[in-house]
Amino acid sequence: MNTALIREQFPILHQEINGHPLVYLDNAATSQKPLAVIEAIKHYYEYDNSNVHRGVHTLGSRATDAYEGAREKVARFLNAKRSQEIIFTRGTTTALNLVASSYGRANCQEGDEIVITPMEHHSNLIPWQQVAKATGATLKYIPLQEDGSVDLADVENTITENTKIVAITHVSNVLGVVNPVKEIAAIAHRKGAIIVVDGAQSTPHMKVDVQDIDADFYAFSGHKMCGPTGIGALYGKKALLENMEPIEFGGEMIDDVGLYESTWKELPWKFEGGTPIIAGAVGLGAAIDFLESIGLDAIAQHESRLANYALKRLREVDGLTIYGPAERHVGLVTFNLDDVHPHDVATVLDSKGVAVRAGHHCCQPLMRWLKASATARASFYLYNTEEEVDVLISALIQTKEYFGDAT
Repeated sequence: MNTALIREQFPILHQEINGHPLVYLDNAATSQKPLAVIEAIKHYYEYDNSNVHRGVHTLGSRATDAYEGAREKVARFLNAKRSQEIIFTRGTTTALNLVASSYGRANCQEGDEIVITPMEHHSNLIPWQQVAKATGATLKYIPLQEDGSVDLADVENTITENTKIVAITHVSNVLGVVNPVKEIAAIAHRKGAIIVVDGAQSTPHMKVDVQDIDADFYAFSGHKMCGPTGIGALYGKKALLENMEPIEFGGEMIDDVGLYESTWKELPWKFEGGTPIIAGAVGLGAAIDFLESIGLDAIAQHESRLANYALKRLREVDGLTIYGPAERHVGLVTFNLDDVHPHDVATVLDSKGVAVRAGHHCCQPLMRWLKASATARASFYLYNTEEEVDVLISALIQTKEYFGDAT
């Protein structure tokens, strides 16, 4: 993988921030966009802009072809059996809320269990809290090991014959933990439950095969994988989606409307009310083409090398607490500098041109488990380099000296 050539494809990386070359290490929040994606969206608006599935004119046909072509790409990218199993959404949060609001509320009742973990992003926690409150189901948590990982024995003990839904992140956005979702899916299915996987932090960084995992639902966002904001997708097994009711009504999801009753179109359109996110889907399709041209395995290996190099260098900084497992398989490292609030760390790093995330990362229960109010997080992608890790370390040492001198 030629990182120098890849970086040439990202115009935003070639600028200075506060007088320093930009070192963008906030990719778990959102990734940067390559020229191929920017040009695809520009071309759509310049030449093909029209609504889909409606007009019979040329622009309408082009827009529909581009939109449905993007759906085919997503289906291939996830190895779904068919494109009807791909629902375009605004992102991971919308996709998970769709499953919770439609499948969850219709299939849970008092006495049932919904199983999640304390490491879930709020987007994969709060929707299930709401389902539990609305249906009387019980929310249960798989306990975490000391390093934040889950043990399959705990999974086996937590999921029972009363469990209806297991909802779990594939990769933690704080700990960098990769959960064994295939094995968890097998346990869930053996006990009669379905599994919902939050793929926000996995899909951009590794090859995902929903059939191999045997996921019932799999959600991800486009903007974390070089695509535009405001677009994502929900994969769902056809048999499950067909038995679910839509949660948004109007537009092209309609089949027939009477004065008192209406019917819906077939999959996938019954879940895509209103004018869909056409340009976003086009951009997501271009992002998939871009990532596949490099190779997801090559990207995963590059990020793993970077993360482990970063861990090695971070351990050289006195007074640094690192969270998560000793070795990383994804490009994400979370840490705190003793006696310095992570917001102050991020602010000083920004003054050196280094962009990292600081805060609770939409994981407040996990922060309490870590006994931290917030953390700093450096997250890498295919365009980051070891030299940028070195810049991060140098900036952290300067941060430590600055606050040490200040006190």
